[in-house]
Amino acid sequence: MELPPIRRWLTRYAWMTVGATFVLIWLGGLVTSKGAGMAVPDWPNTYGYNLFLFPISQWMGGIFYEHTHRLWAALVGLLTAGLAGWLWARETRGRDRWLGLGAMALAVGLLGVRAMPVYVGLAGLALPVMAWGLWRFAKQPAGLRWLGVVALAAVILQGVLGGLRVTWLKDELGVFHGLLAQSFLVLLTVTAVLSTAWWRRGLVQSDEVRALRLPFVVATVLIFGQLTLGATMRHRHAGLAVPDFPLAYGRLWPRLDEEAVRRYNQQRIEVVAAHPITATDVVLHMAHRLGACVVVGAVVWVWTRSRRRLAAGHPVRRLAAVWLGLIGVQFTLGAVTVWTNKAADIATAHVAVGALALLIGGVMCLVTWNGRWVRRVMGAGAAADRAGGAGPQKGISVGSIDRTATPSGCVIAMHDRGAAAV
Repeated sequence: MELPPIRRWLTRYAWMTVGATFVLIWLGGLVTSKGAGMAVPDWPNTYGYNLFLFPISQWMGGIFYEHTHRLWAALVGLLTAGLAGWLWARETRGRDRWLGLGAMALAVGLLGVRAMPVYVGLAGLALPVMAWGLWRFAKQPAGLRWLGVVALAAVILQGVLGGLRVTWLKDELGVFHGLLAQSFLVLLTVTAVLSTAWWRRGLVQSDEVRALRLPFVVATVLIFGQLTLGATMRHRHAGLAVPDFPLAYGRLWPRLDEEAVRRYNQQRIEVVAAHPITATDVVLHMAHRLGACVVVGAVVWVWTRSRRRLAAGHPVRRLAAVWLGLIGVQFTLGAVTVWTNKAADIATAHVAVGALALLIGGVMCLVTWNGRWVRRVMGAGAAADRAGGAGPQKGISVGSIDRTATPSGCVIAMHDRGAAAV
């Protein structure tokens, strides 16, 4: 049975929001690569103009990149608000529906007040709301409305962090801004996956897939750690703190004494947002290189484990191979970034591919854990039906299972409410 039209369109809308967020991350990487993060020195205005009324004739140089980034961020915020409202309206009734929608409308409306205390207050509320939403989703995984609440709070926090990075002149906020963007993309992707017909009706699980949980989780955590190092390095402008590769100033490990660092600064060729580097910048850069090797090793581990445990053609095995290929591309882009003196297009592609690598890792962690999740969803769905007075329909036995073996040796257990595998 196909999903109802509203579910089908909800899934499409969720994927559209994911796509728009990925473009936003690419634009953000381009702004940093171009050194245009401060091309517009005020926020939420743009040179005194309302964001949406800034004259096109003045979109020049770095202003073009930064202002486009802000406009696209506003679009992603509106799409996320729409997704959160849609999920809430679809899964609630009566007073809860209108209270929830009213709270969301109030939060979005307050963003139009254009006063810094309001923005800081909303950002402060976003963190506890995100924690509360994740806790409620863990308690009630059958619905997605709380993930929508988390997404809306996250996009508000993300927008405020981006603005405060400009007004407070704090590079540290840029690091958190970048990492939250990556996490937000994964959150939206998970929400989109959970809304699909494939997840609701046709999950495949087996002991072989469950055995891959640890490798996928370890590799994904390492990728996030590597993105953290990369974001810190970018916002400290240490991307060329070591300008050669695979060696480092002609050595396996560069010297870090004061005289060596002074000589490094004299030899610097970086021209975008250049400033004197320190020994800390050099160590950070080298840690990022070592982290890249560790990530490659971890994903190779995932790939070899999946080849040993899963049959050829298994979707998890195929995705592990795609993941490995993507990590190979990412490693190459990192090297080319150094060889091209941090060319903006290459550095931006490096950021975008890193986001895709984290996205695939997050989704695969979800897939390898889906057996437990489906059992909880089934229990939550049955409890909800009992609370609502719904009973078995004639000719249908709630909880009945039709077991079908797959070519890869998995067993799909098709329930009348969805699917779980045993």
